[in-house]
Amino acid sequence: MSVMDIRLFGDPVLRTPAAPVTDFDAELRGLVQDLTDTMLDAPGAGLAAPQLGVGLRVFTYVVDGVVGHLVNPSLDLSEEQQEGPEGCLSLPGLQLPTRRALRVVATGQDMHGEPVRLEGSELLARIVQHETDHLDGVLFIDRLDPEQRRLAMRAIREAEWSGLATPTVKVSPHQQPSPTSRTTAGSAFGL
Repeated sequence: MSVMDIRLFGDPVLRTPAAPVTDFDAELRGLVQDLTDTMLDAPGAGLAAPQLGVGLRVFTYVVDGVVGHLVNPSLDLSEEQQEGPEGCLSLPGLQLPTRRALRVVATGQDMHGEPVRLEGSELLARIVQHETDHLDGVLFIDRLDPEQRRLAMRAIREAEWSGLATPTVKVSPHQQPSPTSRTTAGSAFGL
């Protein structure tokens, strides 16, 4: 089993569009296996190569116990929309209502370079759109309305995993700086 670390929000690879796959070789098959193992271990419903730090257009998914993958996806989306909860393994613990197309027809290739056509609605359509967004350097929070995005960014800043949280310094209300604690740059109060 090859479970890898998942890149988190803030990693530049998540904002970089992925390159098309041109070599359908053992290395690509290994990447698909790593994506699948990591997705199932997380557990998640989908995982794109950039989330493992690999800038290639490939993702894996699982719906109703059926595991699959798609290389170099191209999407045809329905005009009919759905709104539902969406989360992301690169944004742990964050889940917000996100608008997506209700149905999708995705074409691409499998890990051997053979043509693939994937049709789905609701959850499968949401997963395919979400993972293809990752390949384009787009995160689901980019699809939120401004108020929801503001709330999402606040939650990200407050999350322990983000590294964006402002450290909290606890000071006893009984401790006061002494008059001799002044430095050449000023006092403890910034004077």
